[in-house]
Amino acid sequence: MPESPPNGIKTNIIAGFLGSGKSTNILNLFDQRPESERWAVLVNEFGEIGIDGALLSQPENSDIFVREVPGGCMCCASGIPLHMALNMLLARAKPDRLIIEPSGLGHPKELVEALNDRHYKSLLSLGATVTLIDARRVSSPGYTEHPLFKEQVEVADLIFASKSDLYKGEEIEQLKKYLDSLGLLKPPRILETTSNRLSLKWLEENSFYKPSASSLAVSAGPVRSNAVAEPLKDFNTFPPEGFLRFENLGKEFESYGWVFKSSFVFDDRLVARLFKSANAERIKAVLRTGSGSLAFNFSGDEVDSIELKEIKDSRIEVIAKSGFSNRTFEKSLLQAVAV
Repeated sequence: MPESPPNGIKTNIIAGFLGSGKSTNILNLFDQRPESERWAVLVNEFGEIGIDGALLSQPENSDIFVREVPGGCMCCASGIPLHMALNMLLARAKPDRLIIEPSGLGHPKELVEALNDRHYKSLLSLGATVTLIDARRVSSPGYTEHPLFKEQVEVADLIFASKSDLYKGEEIEQLKKYLDSLGLLKPPRILETTSNRLSLKWLEENSFYKPSASSLAVSAGPVRSNAVAEPLKDFNTFPPEGFLRFENLGKEFESYGWVFKSSFVFDDRLVARLFKSANAERIKAVLRTGSGSLAFNFSGDEVDSIELKEIKDSRIEVIAKSGFSNRTFEKSLLQAVAV
């Protein structure tokens, strides 16, 4: 078990592959925060526009501070983006608890290695790493055979079976069989709950995983070596067409993002239909719609949406493999603007 200072900042990693529900469950944890505690949340996104950061954002006077590191895996490139981001966030927030949400395409082994660095051992008390898995995906070799998916399981102290309200009955047993097949020396414990909510009490458990330098992997995508912890991006200037485009092209995955100014109002039904028909691994969006401000999450074959407080602009991010036509998607997206 890592040696952590008894009075250090309580720190947890919430990991999981694309579409596993990390941000939604961090929002659920916010509801369980003791009033006397200040929290800091560091979000790493593969894309450039800050969908998760926008989803997790809190009022300026809140005791929850959210910062993001966009544009790749923050633990790669010698960990420079991570160190800069963490130092800035800890100095600003002075938190009682730190939650880190790595990208679904990031390497949590490298993150745990960085947090066990001598510098952070004097600041942080590393608790359980929780990996979220939608157990319905365990039947898909595209997930279970992916090196990043396996790494997220290997680094976990606890596995949270997310989206359990959608299970049909055999998924937990399939998950257990999959974990057994990996032959891990210390298999992670599976967390089950009828509420489908990650509980704060689980974060109090200890971290047992100790990575070795030889276990570190190669990044799944490019990293901006100058990336730092940024306040949530605020887009104020738009070209004449009223929206901005972004992209991040990795070795295996690509991300495409759009930010639309506030005058764009989308038809939520057309948006859901478009997301389902797109050839994408995952789509996230926070949109101004005719039904109010909504957050959308598409992964697998379903689109989830939740209501949000009023947002200033609309943002969409697509993560796909090569062959995705961002221009065709953009054309269809514009057709989903409510008249």
